[in-house]
Amino acid sequence: MPPIRILIVDDHPIMRVGITALIASCNEMETVAQAGSGEEALKLHALHHPDITLMDLRLPGISGVETIRRIRTQSPKARFIVLTTYEGDEDIYQAMEAGATGYLVKGMPQEMLVNAVKRVHGGGRYVPPPVSQALTSRTRDSNLSNREREVLALLAKGKSNREIAAMLGITEATVKCHVSVILMRLNASDRTQAVVAGLQRGLIHI
Repeated sequence: MPPIRILIVDDHPIMRVGITALIASCNEMETVAQAGSGEEALKLHALHHPDITLMDLRLPGISGVETIRRIRTQSPKARFIVLTTYEGDEDIYQAMEAGATGYLVKGMPQEMLVNAVKRVHGGGRYVPPPVSQALTSRTRDSNLSNREREVLALLAKGKSNREIAAMLGITEATVKCHVSVILMRLNASDRTQAVVAGLQRGLIHI
């Protein structure tokens, strides 16, 4: 059987080198290209048509999730395994919704990456128990709209209601309404708890 052809997408060169070395140690796989951004990944995927793309979610420019969506628009059968530091339930949900069929958090044993590549290449899914548990914990009632995420991101930067209103072009009363909804959906008693919950779940990133 020909080796499984892999595209590595990660903005850290050292990480790419490490993954490439791991893949090189396995005769059943080979690295066909490396990308440091979503834009570069789009070009390299179209050029090489890899069997599997290992995708980080935190990338300069367009995000890993958006990169997956765009590639799948051009190549619906493209297969992705997310390899990232993001482990919040919202991160996982968004990645799987975009089309990833494997999800690994950096720091997991190397054997998991090899097993994930083989499983996904064979048409299966690879979601380790910790990732599956995080995904199961997600409820629709705790989801936030795009505007509520914008407000939460500005809360994380320490902005006041007045500042948020001016930055988003909405009234202060509307901001207060958004904050109330955010606190309720994240089961938080104050802004600080809401920001912490948002960071843990992957609703916002710093």
